[in-house]
Amino acid sequence: MSAPTPNGPIRVLVADDHRVVRQGLRTFLATTGDIRVVGEASDGSETLTRLHALGDRGEAPDVVLMDLLMSPMDGIEATRQIRARYPQVQVVALTSFVEEEKAHAALDAGASGFLLKDADADEVAAAIRAAHRGEVHLDPAIAGRLVQALRTPSTPRPGPELTGREHQVLRLVAAGKANKDIAAELNISERTARTHVSSILTKLRLTSRTQAALWAVREGLGPAAQ
Repeated sequence: MSAPTPNGPIRVLVADDHRVVRQGLRTFLATTGDIRVVGEASDGSETLTRLHALGDRGEAPDVVLMDLLMSPMDGIEATRQIRARYPQVQVVALTSFVEEEKAHAALDAGASGFLLKDADADEVAAAIRAAHRGEVHLDPAIAGRLVQALRTPSTPRPGPELTGREHQVLRLVAAGKANKDIAAELNISERTARTHVSSILTKLRLTSRTQAALWAVREGLGPAAQ
């Protein structure tokens, strides 16, 4: 069992259209000590409603565990709206099948993690913690496929005007480093590291660290591309 975070347990909202899945995740996460489920939702629209209500009560979740296949609003559209409305809330996508197209869509929408539903319970908790730290967590079953797709040669195109320091920061983001680790490695303040990451996302026209990490892999900047 992990120790509680300095600011209290990580608050999680579980969004899945199967009640038994939501209950199973709630039951397991209750045993972790550092993660607390603060709400549930059965589709994307309800997820947004719950987020708003929890925010009004001062219990806004830090992370949403998001099933991708829900209706009428699916998890991909819900993720896109969450990242636009609540940029401080991280999303870990959940799905039953290894679908490269769904994984791309979820990450493009701003998800900071991607897991299959048959993942070990400990891996689900690890993905939540990684998302809360601002890190990338991808299921190994899909990570390899994504990297392979990103490494497929494409038509060369002009790159954005990243500074030398931003390239250093981007490499560390691609390696899964959180801002505090980037700051320590580059001997800069955590605030400066955060500023560099924001600048990189703006220049690349991306919305999440996960997207930046995958961009870096595609461009040969990440460790997976070596």
